[in-house]
Amino acid sequence: MHVEQILNDPFLNKGTGFTQQERDELGLNGLIPPVVRTIDEQATEVYEQFAKKSTDLEKRFFLMEIFNNNRILFFYLFSRHIEEFMPIVYDPTIADTIENYSHNFLRPQNAVFLSIDDPEHMREALINGANGRDIRLIVVSDAEGILGIGDWGVQGVDISVGKLMVYTAAAGINPSQVMPIVLDTGTNRQSLLDDPFYVGNRHKRVRGEKYDHFIEQFVKTVEALFPKVYLHWEDFGRSNAAKILNRYKDRITTFNDDIQGTGIIVLAGILGALKISGQKLTDQIYLSFGAGTAGAGITQRIYDEMILQGLSEQEAKSHFYLVDKQGLLFEDTPGLTPEQKPFARKRTEFKNAAELTNLEAVVKAVHPTIMVGTSTVKGAFTESIVNEMAEHTARPIIFPISNPTKLLEANAADLIKWTNGKGLIATGVPSKPVTYKGVSYEIGQANNALVYPGLAAGTIAATSRLLTDSMISAAAHSLGGIVDTTKPGAAVLPPVSKLNAFSRTVAISTAQAAVNEQLNQDPIDNVQQAVDDLHWEPKYQEMKNVK
Repeated sequence: MHVEQILNDPFLNKGTGFTQQERDELGLNGLIPPVVRTIDEQATEVYEQFAKKSTDLEKRFFLMEIFNNNRILFFYLFSRHIEEFMPIVYDPTIADTIENYSHNFLRPQNAVFLSIDDPEHMREALINGANGRDIRLIVVSDAEGILGIGDWGVQGVDISVGKLMVYTAAAGINPSQVMPIVLDTGTNRQSLLDDPFYVGNRHKRVRGEKYDHFIEQFVKTVEALFPKVYLHWEDFGRSNAAKILNRYKDRITTFNDDIQGTGIIVLAGILGALKISGQKLTDQIYLSFGAGTAGAGITQRIYDEMILQGLSEQEAKSHFYLVDKQGLLFEDTPGLTPEQKPFARKRTEFKNAAELTNLEAVVKAVHPTIMVGTSTVKGAFTESIVNEMAEHTARPIIFPISNPTKLLEANAADLIKWTNGKGLIATGVPSKPVTYKGVSYEIGQANNALVYPGLAAGTIAATSRLLTDSMISAAAHSLGGIVDTTKPGAAVLPPVSKLNAFSRTVAISTAQAAVNEQLNQDPIDNVQQAVDDLHWEPKYQEMKNVK
């Protein structure tokens, strides 16, 4: 390999970390500064530069330069500052880079771009992207439903790149074994179609049979090229996300974070809250405000858990209410999605059904004990709504989890105040502790990163041929059990600062569930050892005979 290839390959480049012996053997003398630094010394220097950046966006651009040049150093740094870097590398700062991706485009960061207009080159593109690497994890998006900001076309590739960064930093997935992919099926955002610098396909989104065929071709090609891959779908639109997951979940090892990941983390948070309150899940009344991909997916996960805890399907469904922009969803509400229909209510259940067109009216009618917001409607959880809820339950569980921050249904400080400190709160974005009447309340973050890295690590370590409901339930329970019930103001979820440790907990529980179901393709004698063997550490390895 030519020396320039070594220095330009982020998986090989060490910068000043090359030892003198390596410089001699690889022909690097004179091509990098003479000082030889350890990775710890490099990280100290880089972090000092990072800290001097004045905005989160500047910090992200700086970190991406490190990522592009030296993958090992980037993850060494990320793993040591995980709580601080998470909102920089991923949500919420990533929303800015997605919105401006075409204007800032310099390097594709090892992503693969697959165009619906060029399906003939799909196999070649995936082979080129792998470049001989053993791909075990793919994050793919068609970017129709990015975070809370909607359709961003090919620019949504950053979501796949960012998600995989978290996988590695949190769960030790080897970065040389991952591949970010964007499916460019067009965009319905007119500002992108009119932008002369837009780097994606300039037409409206393709729907129907052609789109479905493209997805099927993608899955078949991935299966053929990477037979042990874990395929993660991210930020697909409402009309496709659940349909794709349901089509492939019993065929391949696959996962949709918006549907399943959000559901797992909310379930974990609810289990944590109930551990604090001492109540049972099967006694709760659940209200989802926002019934799109995430809202319906979360509802399905909580429903499945109630079934696992002994309720019949009919009994379990009676505990759920879905509220969207038109109000409470009824069986005759026009345009219900397949995911909403099982939870739609009968109008005959209510004397005032025609009046249940807004959140406050529904809260007064059904008296929820759990209220989860995925609506992206800022301030939707008002003081009067929260007061009404708190009048009918001793420990209201309230999770406003829309993101970014500007779309949050309520902030944690208000919720603690309005519930007189009785609320069990988690938010979708980081929230500072709230001091109220002398008690410091830790606010859990319903951050999918607490679960999806460990879920994948456990599934991959177990060589599981599928990702099943029992594996997902095991992951949620492993997180929900980590609550200090003796501490006043304890958070309902573990802190992101300990993401590495909790990811291992989730991975072991997930892998054990897979082995219990006999889903492992390879023999596994020790689940914990299998998880630890998979774990990649960001350390420089000695390089010889690369020339």
